[in-house]
Amino acid sequence: MGEYSKALSSYERSLEIKKIALPPNHPSLAPSYNNIGSVYDNMGEYSKALSSFERSLEIRTTALPPNHPSLAASYNNIGSVYDNMGEYSKALSSYERALEIQKIALPPNHSDLAGPYNNIGLVYNNMGEYSKALSSHERSLEIRKIALPPNHPDLASSYNNIGLVYNNMGEYSKALSLHERSLEIRKIALPPNHSDLAFSYTGIALVYNNMGQYSKALSSSERSLEIRKTALPQNHPDLATSYNDIGLVYDNMGEYTKALSFLQKGLEIRQKSLPPNHPHVAQSKRNIDNVKKKM
Repeated sequence: MGEYSKALSSYERSLEIKKIALPPNHPSLAPSYNNIGSVYDNMGEYSKALSSFERSLEIRTTALPPNHPSLAASYNNIGSVYDNMGEYSKALSSYERALEIQKIALPPNHSDLAGPYNNIGLVYNNMGEYSKALSSHERSLEIRKIALPPNHPDLASSYNNIGLVYNNMGEYSKALSLHERSLEIRKIALPPNHSDLAFSYTGIALVYNNMGQYSKALSSSERSLEIRKTALPQNHPDLATSYNDIGLVYDNMGEYTKALSFLQKGLEIRQKSLPPNHPHVAQSKRNIDNVKKKM
């Protein structure tokens, strides 16, 4: 958490200096707003992130030609925030605009195209459109395999995301294999408590939970939570995901008091960090109601 506040302070000071020296829509201001938005996004403060990213896009739209790659970066960032806020149609629209610009500006298998395909896949997965999600993620993976070394963290993201789709489709052995490949790469490429490792452990836990292997699910979920507690601010939405996942495993194990405790902790964080109409808030409330009925 300290690193985020330091970064934010540094970026805000830099912006302050630039604002004194430059006219209001100078293109050099856009990266500063973008950097501030990225920190807020990582902290889970999505409305502040959106405000900064939109200011960056506004400046770039004024200063740059309509298909400039920097505009695509802004649309990608805005799409990410909308996705995190649960506003999936807005997220999809922003990601598709980013992809449209990058397809004009870049050759067909350029590594920068993988990001928008990946992001579109994430939104379709959240919307329950799994065949579209799979198609986008596989295109992203195809590009990354051509453009990147075999143990690059972006490949791990692709394997992880395809695993999530297969899990949602009920193809658990495929999902588990992909999550394990993702974890293997991340262990090689990243420091031991990097927050991205938590995504792999979460994916593995979800599959084991669906397969009825609850002790393995619990072990992976607890490892994910442990990493996130080290790497993230205390009210970050990803921590709520870990608490929610552990609660669901305890529910399946019939340990309803423990389940309720973890699910309530997850809801508490989500209510602090997400908009009130976010699907994850509703999900937490449903999970809590389900457990209470069994007690």
